Amino acid sequence: MSMRHRFITSTAAALLPALLPAQQVAQISHPAWSRSSVLYEVNIRQYTPQGTLAAFERQLPRLDSLGVDVLWLMPVQPIGVKNRKGPLGSYYSVRNYTAVNPEYGTAADFRRLVDDVHRRRKHVILDWVPNHSSFDNVWVTQHPDWYLHKADGSIMNARDNEDHETDWTDVAELDYSKPAMRAAMIAAMRWWVDSMHVDGFRCDVAGGVPMDFWMEARRALAASRPDLFMLAEAEGPKFHAAFDATYGWELHHLLNEIAQAKKPTTDLDAYLARERRTYPPGADRMYFTSNHDENSWNGTEFERMGQNHLPAFVLAATLQHSLPLLYTGQEVSLSKRLRFFEKDTVDWRGPSLAQFYRAMFALKHENHALWNGAEGGEQIKLETNGGARVYALTRTRGANTVLVALNFASSPARISYSGLSHPGAYTDWFTKSRASLGTAGILAIPANGYRVLVQ
Repeated sequence: MSMRHRFITSTAAALLPALLPAQQVAQISHPAWSRSSVLYEVNIRQYTPQGTLAAFERQLPRLDSLGVDVLWLMPVQPIGVKNRKGPLGSYYSVRNYTAVNPEYGTAADFRRLVDDVHRRRKHVILDWVPNHSSFDNVWVTQHPDWYLHKADGSIMNARDNEDHETDWTDVAELDYSKPAMRAAMIAAMRWWVDSMHVDGFRCDVAGGVPMDFWMEARRALAASRPDLFMLAEAEGPKFHAAFDATYGWELHHLLNEIAQAKKPTTDLDAYLARERRTYPPGADRMYFTSNHDENSWNGTEFERMGQNHLPAFVLAATLQHSLPLLYTGQEVSLSKRLRFFEKDTVDWRGPSLAQFYRAMFALKHENHALWNGAEGGEQIKLETNGGARVYALTRTRGANTVLVALNFASSPARISYSGLSHPGAYTDWFTKSRASLGTAGILAIPANGYRVLVQ
């Protein structure tokens, strides 16, 4: 596991003991356009052989057909040269907050891409790196006092949540006790909103930045963009006072362990009960089976979840509060760890999973019961005799019920269920076959598979 991932997950874990009851957690109102949204993370460097914004823009028709709604662009700013890791450096070592990496193109290319996305009735959020900058960022020369310093006077590289320096030796830690730096950071974010027309931000290492800054930034940005969307790379209810969505790291790790038969599906009950107690009713939680960190540092979903990567995604995409994420290349069974600091283009000839993901995203869009946060329906566990490798639930809003049944075992399951609160006629979302379900009955689920039935 990389130091980067250790810091993120340990920060999340540190927050958990201090969770407040859900009714005591403040939350913001989400933009209307996010209510049934699906996120797609774009790695510009690795997306095409050219690795440019213009080359990626030519892929938008394919993403239209896939059915994704919000494109999360990994950082597009120039990358630092000083202390650089690898030949191309880390996307998260930002040299200039208000510029576009010339390897990707120009500011005009970026604006053209955003305008094209908007014409397609999609939205763009930009990956933002507020915790640290590169060591040759323009601020280092102009405002060295905006950084934390060691005892010898040199600028400190990024710290972990215990205030120790990390192995992120290519980035310098910013000092949030400096009001001028905070103002400059907000001004830079506002430039992307006002001039480049982004719809929001995914905020890197959000837990490493003081919460009062996020409150201040949200207020300032909302003044010019009331329907702004912000995603925190952090886990904890308190972040929902400033962010629309937070990471579901804990669920992700649990899904890895369930997929590997290291934990039973019954462990989901404790996790979901804690989420209900501690997160506000309208909280969006980004759930996923892969992302850039997981893919590069911990392995593809095939390495971590094996044949259970699809039932894991079905659960991640249908749980209450879920804002599902798809990472670059998952739709063509990306089976390699993309190198982080050098060019490593996705092989788009891999076995296509586009039909599966397209069906999952249509399921979310067309069933109000599965919408995000408070817009979605109530979640109830369906009791079964399937044991430690089976899990079933329903989501209901009004007349719309979605039944999800998962089998993480390597053999088919034929299970008895009970407690279906909305019996009647259902349609299998994937096969389109009809089924009449009673309050209790029998369900067959394929090995390492899933059933999704819609009323």
